[in-house]
Order: sequence, then C-alpha cells, then structure tokens
Amino acid sequence: MKPYFIMRPDWVCRIQKEGRMFEIYKGKKVLVTGCCGFKGSWLCRWLEHLGAKVTGFGHLPSTIPSHHALLAAPFPEIQDILGMDDLYGHKPDLVIHLAAKAIVARTFTEPKETFENNVMGAVNILEACRLTPSVKGIVFITTDKVYRDENWEWGYRENDKLDGIDPYSASKVCCEHVIQCYRKSFGLNIATARAGNVVGGADWSFKRLLPDIVRATAKGEKVVVHTPNATRPFQHVLDALYGYLLLGEQILKGNDVNRSWNFGPTGSMTVLQVLETAKEVWPEVEWEINEAETHPFMVYLLKLDSTESRKLLGWEPRWNMKYAVARSIRWYKEFYQTGKVLTTEDIEDYCGGEK
Repeated sequence: MKPYFIMRPDWVCRIQKEGRMFEIYKGKKVLVTGCCGFKGSWLCRWLEHLGAKVTGFGHLPSTIPSHHALLAAPFPEIQDILGMDDLYGHKPDLVIHLAAKAIVARTFTEPKETFENNVMGAVNILEACRLTPSVKGIVFITTDKVYRDENWEWGYRENDKLDGIDPYSASKVCCEHVIQCYRKSFGLNIATARAGNVVGGADWSFKRLLPDIVRATAKGEKVVVHTPNATRPFQHVLDALYGYLLLGEQILKGNDVNRSWNFGPTGSMTVLQVLETAKEVWPEVEWEINEAETHPFMVYLLKLDSTESRKLLGWEPRWNMKYAVARSIRWYKEFYQTGKVLTTEDIEDYCGGEK
C-alpha cells in the first residue's frame, strides 16, 4: 500500500533558511499517523518546512472542507492503524502517532470503535516500531483528559492519577498503560505528549467550540454553547506541535525521553471568554446559551502544569491563549471571506517569534 508523501523542496520557509529551530529534522524520515487530521496536517506541513522526509498514514479527511485538501497535499491510500504491517519497508527514523478517534461526544455512540482504534491501534503502531530497527523512538500523543477529574484550581502534573471514565479518556488511559508495557518490556523510547485544548485554523471537527463558532458565523447564525463557564487550557495548535517536535528532536539526538510530558498554557479561558475574543476579531460572531450538557461526563475545570516540559525541554508557549484564539479566528475569517489559507503565514510568524 502506498503511503502519503509530502516533500516539496522548492518551498522552504524562514525557519529552515535561518536555522533557528530543529535543524536535526532535515533529511530525517518521519512517519506521522493521522496525517489528514487537524493536528496531523499542520504537523506534516511544519515538518516539510524543516526539510524532513515525511511519510503519513491515515484515513482520508472526514470533513468538507479539510485542511489537508486546502494545502493541496497528496491524498493517501487508506492505511488502517489496526493493520500496520508495512512500517519496516519505510525505515522511518521517528514515528509521531496522532491517529485516534478523538471527538469526545461522538465516542459515546461509537465506544467499541473507539477502543478498537485507540487501544489496538496503539498496540499495532508500537509493535510495528518494535520490529523496525530504524525507529529511534516514538512521540505518542494522548490527551490531558487522562487525568482523574479532581476539580482542582491548580494544574495536573504528569504524576497525578489517571482515571478515564468516558470512552475517549478511558481509551487513552489504556494507551498509557500499553506504552508503559512497551517501555519496560521492550526498551522502546516512547515520549507521551499530553496537550491542552488545541485551537487553530482549519479545524472543522464535530462538536468542537471554534469549529462550531465559525460554521454558525459563516452561515449568519448564532452558535449554541452549553457550558459558558467551563474552563479549558486553550492553546494554538503550533504550541502543541512545538512540544511534539522538541520531543522528537531529543529522540533523534539519542536522548531518553521515556516518560509523559504536559504541554499546556499558563492559566485557562472560559468558553464565554473565547466567544468574546472571537467576536473582537469577527464582529458577526453571535451566540446563545443552552445549559444542557454535551455529554454526561463533562469536565468543567481543567488545567495543566507544564513545569517539567519548560525546565527539561525548554518548551514555552509562544502565543498566549487570547492571541491563540484571535489568530485562529483570523484564519477562519480570512478563509470564509476571501478563500485565502493562512497556514504558511501562521507557521512562519510562529517560527519567527511573533507574539
């Protein structure tokens, strides 16, 4: 089965020309699962900037429009992570695993499929890596939802208790245990990345706040929100990917990152604050509040403590939460009003240190 390749040497952004970040990726073979998804498509484009030889596996985009299609990236043939049997032939140096069923509300109607894809998909990826000598390590993306809901005012740390009770978070807790097994039993170098709620242009997923806002606004409608006072550690997708790339860099250097890592902003924003920020950028944004819960196990207070990532990896969010939301809405507004895709501009501004 053919993988999805993206590599256009005629297009190199400032990050590669100026050598500011991640020079180690140039010429390296990096395999990304979930390459057609929201974060996966942003990551593949950034890796392409860095001169990496990117191979991606994943299902075709599930939304119309899709970021993958807007970037004019080649479409992959479907590669089911439940049957990852040909990793060896591609000889990647690094694997970044993003593929998962990740829309929490939808997993309540697809619990069996969620566990099959998220847990057994993880097993198959790790087993393929175990049998592929070229793989130096894996950056495995789980979620901040793996932590037991303590309703704390402070951020969860990597050594806090895990306890998923909905299908999505439970499947990711299972993945954390599978990963620990492969670390201890087979000596794999696996970094687990737990990021906060990620926002950015080109996410059209089901039952997510910003996509719901922009879909409604583009149609001249009010967006319906259910939990205006719920807090989340909103961060721009590039801040999360920055953390993943730092972990990959350490793996490629031969360093041990065999543990879990939080990547979250300082503080949090309420849903209402996100709406107000969106309206500042796109005045046509309007909303109405429906107090009904979106699913039975809604977490209302969630923060991450990323001290370890800051101290040991040098990771730091480059765009604060309000700016991350504003920048994301700017992406959508430009797309819906002019058809322009600002992904390249966002990456270059991020790499250039704009705040």
